[in-house]
Amino acid sequence: MPTAIKSTSNTTPVFFFSHGSTMMLGEQSTPAQYWEEMGREAMRRGIKRVIMMGAHWESPTDEILVAANPTNPKKQPVAWVEPSRYVDYKINSSPRLADEVVNRLQQNGIKAKTDPELEWIHDTFIILCWMFPATTAHPQGQCPEVTVVSGLSVYNAPLLVDVGKALRDFRNEDTLIIGTGGTVHNLYRNNWKQITIFRDNFAQPLPPAKWALDFRTEVEDAVVNNSGPALINAVLRLMRHPLYRDAHATDDHYAPLLFVAGAAGSLKDKGKKNKITAECWELQNMCNSQFQFGSW
Repeated sequence: MPTAIKSTSNTTPVFFFSHGSTMMLGEQSTPAQYWEEMGREAMRRGIKRVIMMGAHWESPTDEILVAANPTNPKKQPVAWVEPSRYVDYKINSSPRLADEVVNRLQQNGIKAKTDPELEWIHDTFIILCWMFPATTAHPQGQCPEVTVVSGLSVYNAPLLVDVGKALRDFRNEDTLIIGTGGTVHNLYRNNWKQITIFRDNFAQPLPPAKWALDFRTEVEDAVVNNSGPALINAVLRLMRHPLYRDAHATDDHYAPLLFVAGAAGSLKDKGKKNKITAECWELQNMCNSQFQFGSW
C-alpha cells in the first residue's frame, strides 16, 4: 500500500483532462500515461475523494445533479473498446460525498439535488480506469470515493463557474477536483474514417487544420498565462473567440473547463502556476490537452 506523504501545499491542484474519443480508454497514449502518473501521485498524497464534471451528463433544468449511486453503478457501453477493459471496473460511487457536494452548492445559492440512478459515461470512467486501476493497492481497495457533477443542457457559463467556486474548499480536504472535456472537440470536423474503417485513432494522415491548431494555442495561453480571477475571465472570453464554434460546435466539452476555472480561480490562487502536462491529437482535428492548475 502506498505511503501517504504530506502535500507540498495545503491545497490540492485541479485538473482539466481532455478525454478524447472512446478509444482513449483502450489505447496507450501520452495523456493515458499522465493519468496513470497522477493516479499514483494522488494515492501517495493520501487523496480520499474525487469530484468530477464530465461533458456527457447534463441536467435538463437549471438544477445541478450530483451522482449518488449507492453501489457500483452501471456503465454505458463504450464503442471501439474491448469490454474487458472496463466492464468489471468498480466505480467507488459515494452517496455521502454526493450529499456533501449538494450541501455546498445549496449553501452558495445553487440549485442542486442528488441522482442515485446515473449510468456512468465514458468521459468520467476513462479517467478513473487509468488513474485508479482495479489492480492498484489503495486503502479502499479501488478508486477513492467519487461523484460526478452534471452540466446543464441549457448552457449558463457563469453558473458553471460558480459551481466550481462553490466546491473549491474541497481542495483543502484531501479531494481532487477534475473536469473532463476537450480542448478542441468538434465531432462534425473529425476524420472519422480513422476509427470507423481503420480502428486507428492516432493515425493522423493529415495534419490538424489551422483553426484547430490556433484555438488549441488560445486555450493554452488562457490557462498558462492567467491565474486567480483572471483565469476565469480568460476562459469565459474564449467563448467569444472567432474560432470557438469551429473548435466546439456544442459547449458540452468546454463546460468542464469553466467548472475547473471556478475551482482554481479564487484570489487565493492568484500567482499559482498552471501548466499543460500532456497532449495528443486524434481524428485529425481533436486535440486532447491535459492541464494542471496549481501544484501539490
